[in-house]
Amino acid sequence: MEIFDYTFMQRALLAAVLVGITAPAVGIYLVQRRQALMGDGIGHVAMTGVGLGFLLSANPVWMATAVSVLGAVIMELIRWYGKTRGDIALAMLFYGGMAGGVMFINLAPAGSNANLTSYLFGSLSTVSESDVTAICLLAAFVVLVTVGLRRQLFAVSQDEEFARVTGLPVRALNLLTAVTAAVTVTVAMRVVGLLLVSALMVVPVAAAQQLSRSFVATFVIAVAIGVSVTIGGTVTSFYQDVPPGATIVLLTIGAFIALTVLATPLARRRARAAAAGQSAGDPAECVIPAGRAPERKVGV
Repeated sequence: MEIFDYTFMQRALLAAVLVGITAPAVGIYLVQRRQALMGDGIGHVAMTGVGLGFLLSANPVWMATAVSVLGAVIMELIRWYGKTRGDIALAMLFYGGMAGGVMFINLAPAGSNANLTSYLFGSLSTVSESDVTAICLLAAFVVLVTVGLRRQLFAVSQDEEFARVTGLPVRALNLLTAVTAAVTVTVAMRVVGLLLVSALMVVPVAAAQQLSRSFVATFVIAVAIGVSVTIGGTVTSFYQDVPPGATIVLLTIGAFIALTVLATPLARRRARAAAAGQSAGDPAECVIPAGRAPERKVGV
């Protein structure tokens, strides 16, 4: 295939696959924690890291990782201790991150807003070998955490109080989730872009939930959707000369709509089966009450 004749596209496709795996893998925990927009906030903070990378002549990916991890830790501290003023502090953190990125990159000798745009919305041709190395290492960390600690992270995401009673280090696991989300943002920024990465962390999970209530099945389906749309968006971007980040996000939303349409008849059949079971004399606790969504707290 022609696409594999170009070295930059080989790098872009590898990065796309890693993004497709890592973003939904972290996103499933953020969705369970009702922090779906956390990735968007971290993306704003990571802009300062990109600007600092240009200003200090350092690798923007690694610099963005350091700054976004620091931002994620601060976000968790605000969530713990911020109380009523926490939303204002978070707003200042997000907008300050955007402003810092623009300022630093304009102060850099070789920086310009054009450099920042490729990080905001993704760019296939600018994925370098050093970027791929950084993305591979960071993606390995994300997979290790999200898969290796899936039982603990799932328990904390579902019910912090119950997890605390069972002896789990809730705050440490929450902090690890935030740090992993920050790392995922920097993994995805070269392909999807900082401003669009949150969609890839959330929408595949929401699409997978249309088909399954099991955590493991939802995880697998979400990752499969993520890989499919990132590869599809990257290939489409190459042949049609369209922005990769926007293409990937639109494909993800399209997948969500398609799966929602396909899942509607399945949900109706389940409802009819539940009603038939109730009329046959099944115990009340075996039937989902009318108007109530199926419980998602399923074992890993």
